[in-house]
Amino acid sequence: MNRTHAIAPPLRDYTARHVLLAVEGGIAHITLNRPEKKNPLTFDSYDELTAIFSAARKDDGVHAFVISGSGGNFSSGGDVFEIIGPLTQMNVPQLLRFTEMTGDLVKTMRACPQPIIAAIDGICAGAGAIIAMASDIRLGTAEAKVAFLFNRVGLAGCDMGACAMLPRLIGQGRASELLYTGRSLGGAEAERWGFFNRLVEPSAILEEALRLAGQIVQGPTFANGMTKRMLQAEWAMSIDDAVEAEAIAQALCMKTEDFKRAYEAFAQKQKPVFKGD
Repeated sequence: MNRTHAIAPPLRDYTARHVLLAVEGGIAHITLNRPEKKNPLTFDSYDELTAIFSAARKDDGVHAFVISGSGGNFSSGGDVFEIIGPLTQMNVPQLLRFTEMTGDLVKTMRACPQPIIAAIDGICAGAGAIIAMASDIRLGTAEAKVAFLFNRVGLAGCDMGACAMLPRLIGQGRASELLYTGRSLGGAEAERWGFFNRLVEPSAILEEALRLAGQIVQGPTFANGMTKRMLQAEWAMSIDDAVEAEAIAQALCMKTEDFKRAYEAFAQKQKPVFKGD
């Protein structure tokens, strides 16, 4: 479990070994690609995903992420034989290094300035559900099944930030139900509860996620990154502190060239073309 991440930007020049990574038009598309086992995660894929999102913080050529799974499923979570089995043989310090490593993935997803869109079809369980939860936008299908199933394998629901993030997405009572029971949340219910932004047909979900990412890419990159930063930071702020923090953040955005471009385009009755500076 190597926690040193050697990927150097730009991501378009990086060849992933444990997931698929394609960068085009400012969008980095990650595909969890072990379809024969419903795209489970391994020690290596955890580390590589963390490295990719960490490197994205310094990559000016990437403005949005899409993450999806191959073969009609998102991810079944940690591989039973490649992760779960070895964990039963580890001592406490080794287990803590593992749980810190998995938490690093969530932290890097939240820290990278690019919005992350998860395209979720089929099975989305365990750590796969956490990756979906840690994304900024979640598109789902009616066939999707989301399960935070940690208690079904004898563990607590407090995994990779679930007890902090899931209640903010769907409410304390609903999050408690999922984390105490480990039951699957169907696609329609997930949309009704607010976990999914909306439902899309399975055949169109990746196309829709890429279309939405393209819309984000056309927006003001610095300002979008600031929005993500403040959405994260303001969880721990009072309203007064949040208003003050947003005043500073917005003042910084007002010094960007994109802000000037928007004004000039409005004055000329044109649509602004943002360049991210």
